[in-house]
Amino acid sequence: MAPGWDVLELGPEDGPTVLCLPGALCSAEFFRDLADEPRMAGVRLVAASLPGHGGSKPQGDLSVADHARLVAGLAEEVGATVVLGHSLGANVALEVVASGRWRGPVVLLAPSLSRADESLVPRALDRLGQVFFDLPFRAALRIAGLSLPRDLPAERHRALAADLRRNDPHHVRLSLHAYLDYLDLHGSVAERLCHAAVPAWVVHGTKDHVGLTRTERDTLARCPHVTVVTVPGARHFLAVERPEVVAGLVHDALGATT
Repeated sequence: MAPGWDVLELGPEDGPTVLCLPGALCSAEFFRDLADEPRMAGVRLVAASLPGHGGSKPQGDLSVADHARLVAGLAEEVGATVVLGHSLGANVALEVVASGRWRGPVVLLAPSLSRADESLVPRALDRLGQVFFDLPFRAALRIAGLSLPRDLPAERHRALAADLRRNDPHHVRLSLHAYLDYLDLHGSVAERLCHAAVPAWVVHGTKDHVGLTRTERDTLARCPHVTVVTVPGARHFLAVERPEVVAGLVHDALGATT
């Protein structure tokens, strides 16, 4: 494995490989629930924390474009058949295929295709960070566990909340600002996903604060290789909250490669 990556490998070594990219603040641990799903039997999951997130070591400049460059190399190294990303990880996965660095199917859980899609909290934190630097992020990390699904088993909730608190507020501030700059640069990355011309699933829960604009939905509806999925009652952490749904989508993506 390439140095610098914080990786969790689950499943058989000889199975088809799904490279899993967690979201901002999250570590590879956020995909453990998915590996336990019956439909994942025989599938190898390689979950890799994005550099600078979940307590992992930063690499590059923390931008989405640079993350995509690094992830493309990792996808080739592990022999990925599908790339699955959540939130920021989904945006990185989108950029991997949009940049032409990797050409396989992608499953994108709760991506923001524009600044307008993003929830209010990260946008507000970015503005506050331009004035107060790392201070707002230090405060936010102390209560980050409140964003997790409340119905998780208590032990699981504590473990994931502890993972969120492992983040360095300085790295989070820089990464968030770079991420919003990336969205602003393109206005919306919906067209970039369409032009990538790879099988893609764009997935959001009905109770998530992150979503799609009507224009983006119309754009994606015109792309024959993109499937938009809405999960009733689901919130932001789909792989934790609804792993059975995500397992089905991964199964579909693996089928698109045969």
